[in-house]
Amino acid sequence: MAGIPERHRETSAWITAGLATALAIATTPLLLQWAASGEKDWDELSKVSQAYGALSVLFSAAALLGVVASLAHQSRQIKIANEEAQRASHRQLLLASLEDPELAACWEPVAVTSPLEHKQLIFVNLIVSNWYADYRLKRINDETLRVVAELHFKGEAARRHWRLSAANWRSWAETLEGRRPIRFVSLLDEAYSQAVAAGPPVPHDSYYSTTG
Repeated sequence: MAGIPERHRETSAWITAGLATALAIATTPLLLQWAASGEKDWDELSKVSQAYGALSVLFSAAALLGVVASLAHQSRQIKIANEEAQRASHRQLLLASLEDPELAACWEPVAVTSPLEHKQLIFVNLIVSNWYADYRLKRINDETLRVVAELHFKGEAARRHWRLSAANWRSWAETLEGRRPIRFVSLLDEAYSQAVAAGPPVPHDSYYSTTG
């Protein structure tokens, strides 16, 4: 089962447990009926029946918990799917503005000095948004995010983006449920501050060697 995602394994486990519980509840009366057909002590069978009644309550409660857990899991999956659809729509809008510079002016004004800087700002925002999606869904943890952010903020365009957009990211994160969105912004703030303290960024013009 190494290739099966964790959430699928959890769902399979709940289904298996529910089926086992239902089978146990369904077959117990048949077993009691079979036992009663022979020469058995009816007082003993009565006690067994009472014990079954108590156990059936526990089994039913366990089955109900399984149903509740399954519904909660399905609700989370639907929420994730909706978030993925919303991010895909937002990504398409950003990509459209990258392809047509005139559409970039439809977004909120930013303090950049050239169309190139604006284009880089949009693209870096796509990168950060992708990290946010992975972090929100717990595909990456704090340590992984720290590593990628440390490398990210060595770049000139990356620092410009966060300097201009960090406040907006935090305001947006504070409108969302849970602590993870705010934690994501705080981790990037921390990495950005450490990068600034370490020295100037690497200019994007020097990314490529001009020596033959």
